[in-house]
Amino acid sequence: MVRKSHGSKKGTRDLFKSRRKRTVNEKLQKFEAGSTVHIDIDPSSSSLVFRRFQGKTGKIVGMRGRSYVVEFTDGKKKKKIIASSEHLKIVRGVKE
Repeated sequence: MVRKSHGSKKGTRDLFKSRRKRTVNEKLQKFEAGSTVHIDIDPSSSSLVFRRFQGKTGKIVGMRGRSYVVEFTDGKKKKKIIASSEHLKIVRGVKE
């Protein structure tokens, strides 16, 4: 008898596959309010963003402790998530 997984990481083997080496600098990077970022989930972290938001692009609205509040549109709705800096990548070439 095979048991199915029903956890929060169900079906994310390829989505969370680490394709490159992560550095300490990614965990220490700082962002300013209003900068545009991509959400790129780092699976080695203990606090993960929900898997639906992998690859989304949004703007940083503020901070909560050491994490950032990112606002983006999901369909027709505006959503805000809280993500640490290791899950965010700056978008180059976007005019603010």
